[in-house]
Amino acid sequence: MLKQMFDQVREKSPLIHNITNYVTVNDCANMVLACGASPIMADDKEEVAEIQTICAGLNINIGTLNSRTIESMKIAGMRANELGHPAVLDPVGVGASTLRTSTANELLKAVKFTVIRGNISEIKTLAVGTGTTKGVDADIADRVTEENLDEVVAFVKKFAERTGAVIAVTGAIDLVADAKKAYCIYNGHPMMSSITGTGCQLSALTAAFVTANQEHPLEAAAAAVCAMGLAGEIAHERLTSQDGNATYRNYIIDAIYHMDGDELEHGAKFEVK
Repeated sequence: MLKQMFDQVREKSPLIHNITNYVTVNDCANMVLACGASPIMADDKEEVAEIQTICAGLNINIGTLNSRTIESMKIAGMRANELGHPAVLDPVGVGASTLRTSTANELLKAVKFTVIRGNISEIKTLAVGTGTTKGVDADIADRVTEENLDEVVAFVKKFAERTGAVIAVTGAIDLVADAKKAYCIYNGHPMMSSITGTGCQLSALTAAFVTANQEHPLEAAAAAVCAMGLAGEIAHERLTSQDGNATYRNYIIDAIYHMDGDELEHGAKFEVK
């Protein structure tokens, strides 16, 4: 199934509308290109509805939130719903400020999202309002471990049922779940946390995967998460003693560029709960 998900992205090359943060906008665009899809970056309220009309999917990221783009996100999200386009929400840093939290909650009320992707602290904040955060990073107190995995899986499934979205939680162990089924994914490398925006890139990648596989949003999101983690592993193997996080970032994008469905199917490490 993972092979099919990736192959469909390459075959269909969907155009993905991204309203994302200016810290990682270039990396997100390159990640979408690397997987075989096409990106367009547009966040002015005067054009987002029109842009969404010519696109096939939407990725909304609140990482560098400002009052100008909040309305744009709502307009684009509602237009995506009207057109039946998949939409991904990345609630970066929700819980770090009142503006981020209120905006994310407003978006959840106004827009039906196909996938909500964040770290465990962000997802807990959206679900119950009590997640903790360290800036835009997950708090260590919220981390997913082998010991609390079953408990977190049940929590994520419940949130998926409430929202009607696939919930993707990324961390040392990644979880991708709908109301009935969860993928527990073990791909990745700890060095990925040293790069600004791997989560942002993953959300853009996820938007491409779910747009190319609209009938299988859970499997498509799981395939995207596995692909990103596998790319982190492949990229780390290429590093020399003189390389650092900037090179690593580029190698991750390169790994996605060279990856295909067979490599993903072979390299993915997950269990289903």
